[in-house]
Order: sequence, then C-alpha cells, then structure tokens
Amino acid sequence: MNNPLVILSGPSGAGKSTLCKKIFEKIDNYYFSISTTTRLPRDGEEDGKDYYFTTKEKFKQSIKDEEFLEWAEVHGNYYGTSKIHINKSLKKNQLTILDIDVQGQENIKRNTKNIVSIFISTSNLSTLRNRLTSRKTDTKEQIDKRLNNATSEIEKIGNYDFFIINDDLDVAFEEFYHIIKSCKNTISPDLDIKVFADNWKK
Repeated sequence: MNNPLVILSGPSGAGKSTLCKKIFEKIDNYYFSISTTTRLPRDGEEDGKDYYFTTKEKFKQSIKDEEFLEWAEVHGNYYGTSKIHINKSLKKNQLTILDIDVQGQENIKRNTKNIVSIFISTSNLSTLRNRLTSRKTDTKEQIDKRLNNATSEIEKIGNYDFFIINDDLDVAFEEFYHIIKSCKNTISPDLDIKVFADNWKK
C-alpha cells in the first residue's frame, strides 16, 4: 500500500505555507507539489521553486494535452497540478503533499481513492481579513476577492477528512504533525510482510 496523496486546502492567509515549512523540518522522503499558474510572480517568488509560472495560452494547451492531475480557474488565473511530478513521487513511495483549492480536491477525490484531505482555516473571517491585510502583498481589491472566495470554500469543509483551525500556530502544528506522521506510517510496497511477521514472532 503506497503512501496516500495528502491534500491541503483552505483560504489564502490561513497559514498552509507556514505549517508546511515547519513540517518539512521534521520529516523526510516527501515531495511537495509545485503548482503551475498563470498569475504573475509576487516579490521574492521564483519559477520552479514557488510555482511554475506560465501563460494562459500555454496552460490551456496543457489542458488539451491532459497534462494536469487537476486544474481550476481561481481569482481570474489558472492553477494546475502536473501529472509527471506526482507520478515520479509516487513511484519513489514519497509522501506526496498537494496544496490545492477545493475545486482541485473535488476533482482528485473523484478519480483517486488513496488520499487524505486536510482543510486549514482561521476561526473566523475577521482573523483572516487581518492576516491578509497585514502581510501587505495584495491590493484591497485582491483581498476582497480572496475573502469572498473564502466564504465559499468554508462551506466545503465537510468534504475533507480533517479540519484544523490555525489561530494558534503551535496547536495547529501539533495537529498537523500527527496527521502527517500517520500518513507516513502506511505500509511500504518493498516490505515483505510474511518475513516481517515471522521475525516479529521470534
């Protein structure tokens, strides 16, 4: 049994990236999926590290060529997950983590059985608004659009296996870590179960 695909979703500003950075300091043999997007890079973002940045024309061609595991249009831009990198990771039996929106989660859930999905959010809209405003990376119009989208995303929590409220980072991380750790304890396809069971009985 391979490690499951771990899907993270939640409003922009909920702290998914922060939780992932902390978890990657404690685990190994993982792959964090880098999405392809048509939006422009923010200050400090690098192509191939934060996202694969591309044009809408090239993205639409990739859709026609069926190169994405999932894709969606969000805030006027396209986002997608490449099949190539995911398949390579799964063949290596790495823990594969995807940060995708609720549309992407729904698409993958329809076609993939072995997934664990986690929704991460603040406890209320006001807290999310304060976070988006304080990070000073978006215009007021962009923030309003993200908040409006967040109100729709929250209604999809019931489609997920786990729900983490990230108001206290330490508490949220402990919850996140226990979920991820349980995912990494799945059985490796290289394990000879009979040999292990025989040795265990000795």
